[in-house]
Amino acid sequence: MKTSDLRIALFSGNYNYVRDGANQALNRLVEYLLRTGAQVRVYAPTTDTPAFEPTGDLISLPSIPIPGRPEYRLSGGVNRRIRRDLAEFNPNVVHVSAPDISGHRAVTWARRRNLPVLASVHTRFETYFRYYNMAWFEPVVEAMLRRFYRRCDALVAPSESFAQVLRDQRMNYDIDIWSRGVDRNLFHPGLRDMAWRRSLGIADDEIVVGFHSRLVMEKGLDVFSDTIDELRRRGVVHRTLIVGDGPARAWLEARLPEAIFAGFMSGKDLGKAVASMDVLFFPSTTETFGNVSLEAMACGLPVVAAAATGSQNLVDNGRSGRLIRPGAVHQFAEALRAYVEDPALRAEHGAAGEKRSEAFSWDQINQVVADTYIRLIRQKEKAATA
Repeated sequence: MKTSDLRIALFSGNYNYVRDGANQALNRLVEYLLRTGAQVRVYAPTTDTPAFEPTGDLISLPSIPIPGRPEYRLSGGVNRRIRRDLAEFNPNVVHVSAPDISGHRAVTWARRRNLPVLASVHTRFETYFRYYNMAWFEPVVEAMLRRFYRRCDALVAPSESFAQVLRDQRMNYDIDIWSRGVDRNLFHPGLRDMAWRRSLGIADDEIVVGFHSRLVMEKGLDVFSDTIDELRRRGVVHRTLIVGDGPARAWLEARLPEAIFAGFMSGKDLGKAVASMDVLFFPSTTETFGNVSLEAMACGLPVVAAAATGSQNLVDNGRSGRLIRPGAVHQFAEALRAYVEDPALRAEHGAAGEKRSEAFSWDQINQVVADTYIRLIRQKEKAATA
């Protein structure tokens, strides 16, 4: 069986209506699969104002806004219209990327037809509740996730560290690594733009501590702001540059009034912004891979990140950046101080990170998923004949 023999039904909770690392990875995967001759049908909630054009055929799932987070939508299942479309498409493998209602219904639909199901795990959903004073609910969510993922034939996770977390949580025991790549045309040191920095009021000799991500509390914004305060208390002279937008932007602007907010950026504009920083600070503990860290490394920046899933497999502690115990504000501040005050250390660790980023090719990475589809199909066929 070849990649061109695949017919994949892909279910996503957010394929293109809000831009994030997970759905950009899914769109890249679909682009690669279509380019190599596979057939793909995507099922996901849609809106009238998507963040970007979807790759491939996108079928709209019924959905409603999530209470308290209306920018996201909760799919309402697989109705008769969707089942009819699935039957006409006749997939030979089902891929689910979110443990929502539609994901559950898609798994049930596939199991009744003895089709293999692959789940890609993009987010540590159970950890989100820590940021909304609901940590007590985390074990309940973990149990719900376990029930979902154990119904799938296999999982793919973005990093080995996260795969081990999933094994420890007994989510599944067939787990491949679907890493993430970086577009070296969009992220490289040559995009550093001093004129753009000056337009933001940053002097050429000022050191920029940067952050770029969607601005939501689960990205560790509380730890980020506490650490910036600690740098100021220590008299570490720097500028803080924040690239991104989201529902927590107003909170962060009030919390860090002296920071520079560049807003949402994408493509080469984002690459320019990242390359124009001097060090990336990313204390999030909810990442499963850490696209933000990889993009900064490709731009030649040292990275200070939380020693958590994702970044642990990217940042070589003490060689291309620093991995700090989650929430350890004083240790984060000390690591940042070293980079702010030592240009030779910044250059050495930035160069090491750029070298490390060269290993992440999107086509090689996406072929891993295609190979996993093929393996699962063969396993199902062998079990059926046995």
